Amino acid sequence: MKVPLTSFSGVVLVSRGDETLVSEARGYAHLGYRVENTVGTRFAIASGTKGFTALVVVGLIAEGRLSLGTRARDVLGDDLPLINDAVTIEHLLTHTSGIGDYCDEEADPPPTPLLATSADYLAALDGYPQRSLPGTEFRYNNGAFAVLGLLAERIAGRPFPDLVRERVCEPAGLTDTAFLRSDALPGRTATGYLEDGRTNVFSLPVVGFGDGGIYSSAPDFRKFWPAFLGGRIVPAEWVERMLRPHADGYGLGFWLPWPGAVRLEGGDHGVTFRSTHSGGVTATLISNDHRGGGPLLKQLDEFLTKP
Repeated sequence: MKVPLTSFSGVVLVSRGDETLVSEARGYAHLGYRVENTVGTRFAIASGTKGFTALVVVGLIAEGRLSLGTRARDVLGDDLPLINDAVTIEHLLTHTSGIGDYCDEEADPPPTPLLATSADYLAALDGYPQRSLPGTEFRYNNGAFAVLGLLAERIAGRPFPDLVRERVCEPAGLTDTAFLRSDALPGRTATGYLEDGRTNVFSLPVVGFGDGGIYSSAPDFRKFWPAFLGGRIVPAEWVERMLRPHADGYGLGFWLPWPGAVRLEGGDHGVTFRSTHSGGVTATLISNDHRGGGPLLKQLDEFLTKP
């Protein structure tokens, strides 16, 4: 496949094992300084973070420190009292918890608070009533994965970014993946841009958490999928469990778009991300402007599913 020369700012990387099939970078990581994107540029990946959160939690389960049936209330204590006492880790991982969502994608988004610490997220999650009984319906829920981040911190006794680094990034060899401050991005990192040309710094949390906001690169996802599927992050029996379909083509933290395929994706203000592994091929698209991937996302799926 070919990447159009216009209407795209970001990276497309497609590989089969050690073979690179497509490797293209377009547009600018920083418009003001005319810094061009490269294949190795780091980008925000929004809800792609949820897969990393699921791996941290499942890793704790594999160690016997949690279970899928652990009730969130048993770890939260008196915090977030509007979460139903019957909500379990499995409900949260599969978007079937029914909890009120502090970042409801079906509603008009409220102004983004200055979220940077676990305490900030705990305060932001409070005050949202339960929307449905646990286990009764699939409803995509950002807040559920922020809650999972809090639970993992409390069980492990470690800051959530450290848990992702130690339990996901290091065993997978991900050197470009980390929670970065959106107002202090280091070199080789793309700034996101809104439709009117402004940066997205006031549209996103200062630092991401369990539901989104980590930064990564396309080459890191080339390494991530073999590490995950090969049992280097969580044991092989848990890899199989995480890829077992639940409601709406979703496993435990991962999308399952068609048989034999697994996907992480995310979108936010000035952020588009999708990485799919299917049939031994990994296809990753990351973009840092409002146009996102556009028809390229469809082309990648057609490429992955062609006979």
